Amino acid sequence: MGINGRLQRYLLPASITALLLFLSSFWLPQIAMRDCETSWHPCLSFNFYLPTVCQGQQFQVWRLMSHLTSSMATHSDDVLMEHYLYSWDELIKFMESLGPLVSFFSQKVKDKIAVIRELAQQEKEALEKRSPVEGHSGLQTRASGLQGPAAYSSVRSMVESELQRGLVNFSVRTRSGCRNLLRLHRSLLWILLLLQGLGEGPDAQGVYRTPGELCRDAYTVALAPHHPWLIRSAAELVFVALPDRRVFLDIVCVRKEEEVGPVLNIVVDVMREVYTRTQSILEEHNMIELP
Repeated sequence: MGINGRLQRYLLPASITALLLFLSSFWLPQIAMRDCETSWHPCLSFNFYLPTVCQGQQFQVWRLMSHLTSSMATHSDDVLMEHYLYSWDELIKFMESLGPLVSFFSQKVKDKIAVIRELAQQEKEALEKRSPVEGHSGLQTRASGLQGPAAYSSVRSMVESELQRGLVNFSVRTRSGCRNLLRLHRSLLWILLLLQGLGEGPDAQGVYRTPGELCRDAYTVALAPHHPWLIRSAAELVFVALPDRRVFLDIVCVRKEEEVGPVLNIVVDVMREVYTRTQSILEEHNMIELP
């Protein structure tokens, strides 16, 4: 085989490989839209991807999607607790991006996450005292603080374990993971409805609903029925003080109104599946109205 033949033999596979690598970049997470024109990354429609890093802010859409999706990497009727709580870590950043008044709600969420992680850690330590070898088989996580045995590895395992151990009381408040999960679950519906509303288009007159209106409507459905009058009144002050839509667009890292829907619809679809799975488990064990 001549030199030209050998060159063709090696250049053809190399060219195909280079082409595949370039095309695959269309399916890899991209950098922020505002930066893509000045990089080698292709600028694509939001119908095909979610931005990776949104410069200058804590909340990242891609990270939320990663945790939500990972939380469902199990049986079709369960949710992995580790990644569920990681999702909430990211959602807290979203809430706190809306201004200091929203910290009232975000602090409540942090407290409930802390209780579940603390209970998981206590269970892990108790198991290690009984059986050091068995203790090493427990769930090991990163920096979340959620380190525990299989009892706290998923929503279903936590619910069933706490019921068996008598940690759940259907008449009085208890410091159980199930009770705190129920509160997180209700808050997840609130954020889900808010994001769903933000992703909707304008009305017949071309007017978009304000974040305050959307947040109030979502709160009325998801949380208001479970809150006393004082908290509902405080929530009204939060809704009035919410920033305008431009701030929300920046938070989800889009530049135009027409780009919001494709991004948020993807997030809402995944979030709804997590919510539906959790709702099903709570209903199955009659925990929808835990005190």
